[in-house]
This record gives sequence, structure tokens and C-alpha cells, in this order.
Amino acid sequence: MGLFNAIRRQLLKVIKWDDPSESTIVYRYPMTDRDEIMNGCQLIVSESQVAMLVSGGTIADVFGPGTHKLTTKNIPILTKLLSLPYDFDSPYKADVYYVNTKQFIDLYKEVGGQIAAKSASVFNTKRDEAARMLESAPFPTRKTEEYLYCPLFDALKTDWGVNINRLTFGLKAEDMFRCAVPGIKAVVAPIINDVWVGGEEIELGGGAFVCSMKHATEAHNDLITKYYNTILNDKKDAFVMLNSMLVQDGLFVYIPQGVECQMPLQIVNMMRAGQALMGVNRSLIILEANASLQVIDCDHAMDNSEYFASRIAEIYVGEGARLNYCSMESTHEKMANLRRYAVAQEKDSVVKFSTFGLMNGATRNHIEIDLNGEGAETWLGGMLLIDKQQRCDNYTIIRHHKGSCRSEELYKYILDDEAEGGFSGRIVVDPGAQKTVSHQTNRNICLSEKARALGRPQLEIYADDVKCGHGATTGMLDQNALFYMQQRGIGLKEARLLLLQAFSAEVLENIELPALSDRLHLLIEKRLHGEEMQCAGCRK
Repeated sequence: MGLFNAIRRQLLKVIKWDDPSESTIVYRYPMTDRDEIMNGCQLIVSESQVAMLVSGGTIADVFGPGTHKLTTKNIPILTKLLSLPYDFDSPYKADVYYVNTKQFIDLYKEVGGQIAAKSASVFNTKRDEAARMLESAPFPTRKTEEYLYCPLFDALKTDWGVNINRLTFGLKAEDMFRCAVPGIKAVVAPIINDVWVGGEEIELGGGAFVCSMKHATEAHNDLITKYYNTILNDKKDAFVMLNSMLVQDGLFVYIPQGVECQMPLQIVNMMRAGQALMGVNRSLIILEANASLQVIDCDHAMDNSEYFASRIAEIYVGEGARLNYCSMESTHEKMANLRRYAVAQEKDSVVKFSTFGLMNGATRNHIEIDLNGEGAETWLGGMLLIDKQQRCDNYTIIRHHKGSCRSEELYKYILDDEAEGGFSGRIVVDPGAQKTVSHQTNRNICLSEKARALGRPQLEIYADDVKCGHGATTGMLDQNALFYMQQRGIGLKEARLLLLQAFSAEVLENIELPALSDRLHLLIEKRLHGEEMQCAGCRK
């Protein structure tokens, strides 16, 4: 019977998909129970396609356009998942999915006029160019260095809707968002499904204000013209091009010279549509010389529908200005979140940027900071607490263009079950950036044997008078410390909680608002207790 089955099995030597309709987003290559992929099989991926190898519902290796010979040398993730021997000759089983990016292009060609008509006019200047670039530049794969740990490829399998007509679905921010942080009185800037619902313009005092990009384009076009698309100009990233092609609105924040905002700005991004929806926005934040601002940026999903949020922000921090930015995500396992921040700092400016992941599905935080003036300082920090099959990738680049600048990075992860956390940090010191001080640290605790922490700190130094260092550690909880605490009468569960709280405390030290720091301590404690954390009152 074994020999008979071996004779009957089908060995796939060539895998190729030609889409006659040109309208299918995702196509599963037809395979029976007898089909297996032959070692050395040719995988042919056409232009505007991406091919994904899937095992047990987990996306392994991803391939862009071209002809690929499938061996254990170029399918490392699938090889690990299937426990395949290196350079083996036997066939193997895996599902093959093709993703067609032409569908996004066809959507734009069909309704591009509608998108432009309801969009901030500044976005229309780059829209056609982005569509052309996306057509010739497919989505990145895991072989692309910047996206090595990216968890978003699963999101490409969903047929996303786009809110072209700027509908609010009859929702009101005050009915959905009821966050009350004791000790914090903040100015709330609400966004529902990428639609600004905060009225025409919200005053922040001293001539500072926040409004939609569409309103800013009409009322403050001089500022938009001066700053927009001067910080981020990435024509190689397909995710950026997709955002530029579909974006219609976003957030505009302006702090004039010398204005110190007394109240923090709380940006609230809420997703609620009851269907698979892609939210796309583009924001611009400007702090002129000697200005200061504190920002609390919250991501929430108000129901359990599938959502994909693509949010890009350009942030300009002028000479002597100060920005404290805290981003928090508390969504659910069906949420895919792409957040990209591009920050430009001038002389003697200070930026403290923190990201906290308390509950998510698949998240990528991409932060790029350019230190363009002497004496500029940057602190980047992140805390991640995820479990089940949640995934998050923090990708950072800090470029030291001028001398006497300082940057510090500290990212800590607590991972349980089959969660996966990736950190890829890159610090670049230009030849003229003497007297640079820079440190980069990634520390991870895995609470289960199946949790994965992927760390890759990197330094590129082209100057000789610098103080730079980097490091990464991954391990389990200290068993000796647990034993010592139990000998002192502390229960195992409580001892674990105390050690994990102490582990996370260092990241919270740079939160300048004491009330916010206390709130985050509470949320982290609840998350460590196993609660699927949602900020109080946000979900009904």
C-alpha cells in the first residue's frame, strides 16, 4: 500500500498562476492531498504578484516577481516549520498562495476620480506617481532586509474595503471613546476609520491648533507646502506607495515658535465598521523653534471585525523644540496595523518617543529619525506584552548627520504562548558626526518555549570620535530569583508578576506625565494578570 501511494502522489515541478480575470486578490494554488512540492521545483511569480508558502496556517517564506528554485537554501522558515533536513532531496507539502497587487491598481484606475474629489488636495499631487510606482514595485518579502520580521503579509490575504466616500457610519466619537485617565486633562483629536471627526479646528493655545489635513490644505496651505513630503520620501516601499495612492485625509498639528502647550494632545484612532476595512491616513506634525508638545496616540478597535490600518506621520521638530510622544495599541487579534513615523530634528531639539503594545494582531512600528542639527537628543523606547499568536515588529533607524548628538534606544518584550516579537534597530553615524553618543538595547523574556524573540541591533559608524554600543538578550525568568522570593514567603504567581513589573519599569521612566506613567503601570499589571486589556469604557 505504501508503494502504491508513492506511485500515485503528484510531484509538482513547476508552480505558476496566470490570472485571466486580473481581479483576484488572493489565489490558492490548487493542490490535492496527494500533491507534494518537488525539491528544486520552479516557483514562477509574475509582475505585480507575491507568492507565499504556508504551512499549518502560518505564512513562511514570501517570494517576489521572478523564477525561484525551491530548496532548503531559500525556504529557511518553511524548512524550520516542517523540520526538514538541510539540502534534502525528498518532496514536501505546503500550500502556495498568490497575492495579486494589480487589484489595488485596478481599484485606483476605476475610482481614482472619486478618491481625489473627497481628498485633501495636497495628496492628489503624488497619487498618480504612487500608483505607477506600486505597479512596478511589488510588496516586499521576508528577504527584504527592512521587512525580515514583518508580520503584515497575512493581511494581504484579505479583500479589504476602502472608505472612498468618507462615511462615518453614523458614529460619534463621544459615544465610543470614554477614556478617563486620572490626573490627565488632554485635548482629544478623534479619528474614526481614518475619518477626522473633531470639527473644523481644535485650538491648543498660543496659536497652536490641530485639524484635518483637508482643512489645513485649504486654510493653512503655506504651512502644508513648506513641510509636507519633505521628511518622508520613500519611493521604494510598496506599503508607502499604497498609502500615498489611497490616502484622502489625516491629522495636521501646528505648534508655533516658542509656544509650550500646557495640555497634552490625545490622538484617538478608532476602527469600527462591522466589516473588513482598510483605514488609510497621512499626518503632519510641526513644532517650530523652542516649541513643546506632549502627545498620547491611542489605537483602538471597537468591534472584532478585520481591520488594516496604514498610518504614516511626518514630524518636524525645530531648533530647541521638545516633543514627548507616547503611542499605545490596545486592539484585537484580527487587527493589522502599520504605523510609520518619520522625524526630523534640528539643533538642540529633544524627542522622547515610546511605543506600548498591550493587545494586537499583527503590528509593524517603523520609526525613522534624522538628527539634522548639533546637540539634538533622541530617546526611543518600547514595551511589548503579547501572547497567543500575536506578532509585532519594531523597526527603527536613527541617523546622526551632525556632531554632538545623543540617542538612546531601549526595547523590552514579554512574550507568551506562540507570540513573536521582532526588533531591528539601526544607528547610522555620518563621517562628520563627531562626538556622537549612542546606545541601543533590546531585552526579551519568553514565558513559553514556543514564544519567539528576534533581535537585530545594528551600528554603522563612519566617524572615529564617538561612544556607541549595542546589545540584545533573550531568556526566561530568572529561576534563582523566583526561588529566593518563594523562600521569603512570596507565592510563585506573585513572584513572577513582581519580576515582570520590575522588568518593564525602566521603559516607563521616560514618560514625562506622571499620571500617564501610573496608568501604563496599571494597564501592564492587568495585562500580566492575563486580562485582554481594553482601556476602561472604550468597548461596549
